[in-house]
Amino acid sequence: MESTAFSVHKAESRVRAGWLEAGDGSRVFVKRIETRSPLRGLAERIRGSRARRAIRGAAMLAAANVAHPAPLAALEVRSRSGAVRVSYLVSEALENALTLSIFALGRHGELRRDLRRRIEITRAVAAAVRRMHDAGLYTRDLQETNLMLEADGAGFRVYFIDLEDFAHPRRVALRRRLLNLVHLDRSVGRFVGRAGRLRFLYAYLGDHPSRAEIRRTIGRLLRIRARLDRRAAQHGRRQRSMPAAVSAA
Repeated sequence: MESTAFSVHKAESRVRAGWLEAGDGSRVFVKRIETRSPLRGLAERIRGSRARRAIRGAAMLAAANVAHPAPLAALEVRSRSGAVRVSYLVSEALENALTLSIFALGRHGELRRDLRRRIEITRAVAAAVRRMHDAGLYTRDLQETNLMLEADGAGFRVYFIDLEDFAHPRRVALRRRLLNLVHLDRSVGRFVGRAGRLRFLYAYLGDHPSRAEIRRTIGRLLRIRARLDRRAAQHGRRQRSMPAAVSAA
């Protein structure tokens, strides 16, 4: 993956991803994921590596006719004990699609003032998320960086990526739907104002929801967000206190 044919899109501590050019000039998207620990690797031998779970997620989305990059291949590297050390996912390269924030605003904010276009994008994303939920699917990581859009003749096409986080319960309960909406709302808050986020909620609920329904839904969303914020603050405090605890031991 260090060859000149590979261009990096994401480089984190355990995840490296980008586009790989084939000899005929076409491209595929390659994602390499290192397992967090040997113990986690043993668990992934049973539940499946992230690459294998992405294949399952893609099958769920395909059955529900929800747009996503098509997976092409998956590979696992295992230790002698069978623990997954590294997994690779090769998938279709979305050549004409952009991450939601870039698609909506432009790379340098040049599209920010086009309010009509932004409203149309909001409605398209809300409709795609609602279709995904109505199909009995939800994702554990719905944020704007996991949504990619491209223009087509009918408007906008919305792709869901990071396929390993999708699940297919018997039905998507309201709590899970709202949790997805909170995750997305937190990630778009840096570039979408209050009016735009409220517009998204109206579009997601559809059928002209009453003010009472909107107030109830917003109340539940705010309570879910407050719980997530408390958990994040507690986790941050534990992380900051960990070195002192280790040294005291």
